[in-house]
Amino acid sequence: MMETKDSSEAITAGVPAGAILDTWSNDPWTNGVQIEQMEDMQKLFVQTKNSLYEITVIDGWSGEIMVRGGQFFPELTPAQLAGATLGGSFLKMRGIYVGFAMEINAGDQRFLTTRVREIAGESPDAHDDLLFH
Repeated sequence: MMETKDSSEAITAGVPAGAILDTWSNDPWTNGVQIEQMEDMQKLFVQTKNSLYEITVIDGWSGEIMVRGGQFFPELTPAQLAGATLGGSFLKMRGIYVGFAMEINAGDQRFLTTRVREIAGESPDAHDDLLFH
């Protein structure tokens, strides 16, 4: 006779923790930024594993940005920040978080960066540096 397990005992071996819905739901999301909570024209500098990106928020609520950096954006390019991802089906919309890749749409193409290592920026009012690493 074959033994079965109920769904609460689902095997998750080999699945990255970020690809599990409970991991996303329970994450405090304190190691990054949501661009809809930023001022228009505020700049961020995002260091990924392979590249440094300069991002200017145009309209945080729509995800509209100007981006420069990496091999795909050698000059300031209008784009939309879709959000933070691990490359699977989950996306933290309009977010940039350490440990996650950025998904950026420009023109008719979707770009996925390497994982973010550090986020720095300037507050437009106080000129204080923001830093997440």
